[in-house]
Amino acid sequence: MKIYQYKTSQKLNISKNDAWNFFSNPTNLSKITPNWLSFQVTSSLPEKMYAGLIISYTVKPLLNIPSTWVTEITHVNEQNYFVDEQRFGPYKMWHHEHIFKEADDGNILMEDIVSYAVPFGYLGRIVNSIIISKKINEIFEYRRIVLEKMFG
Repeated sequence: MKIYQYKTSQKLNISKNDAWNFFSNPTNLSKITPNWLSFQVTSSLPEKMYAGLIISYTVKPLLNIPSTWVTEITHVNEQNYFVDEQRFGPYKMWHHEHIFKEADDGNILMEDIVSYAVPFGYLGRIVNSIIISKKINEIFEYRRIVLEKMFG
């Protein structure tokens, strides 16, 4: 199984506490997800995430075909990081680390590290190089732009 990794970071002009409160609230995910994904949460959500939380969504990642995606919040270190992992969905494996650090200038450095594998062996690798990796980049670029508008 081939594991791919996507890394990005962004400085946000907010406090660590405000960053944590925004990103650890699962209802805010739809605010920073592109419309073309048709992202909809289908499970009940608490105000704040916790390790063991299961969240289900529907998304349309490719060719406008709906897919169910179920993730589990597997690790939470208050105000520092949390990890979500796919339990069921379009990827063979998905592990997403959300990391928050205070930068020297008082801003917050937010890092995302996504490790993922695609199904269908060699064919999946081709689809990843042509479509999937570009879509992941598109999602995080959209997120970067929205967060820049929201938090400067």
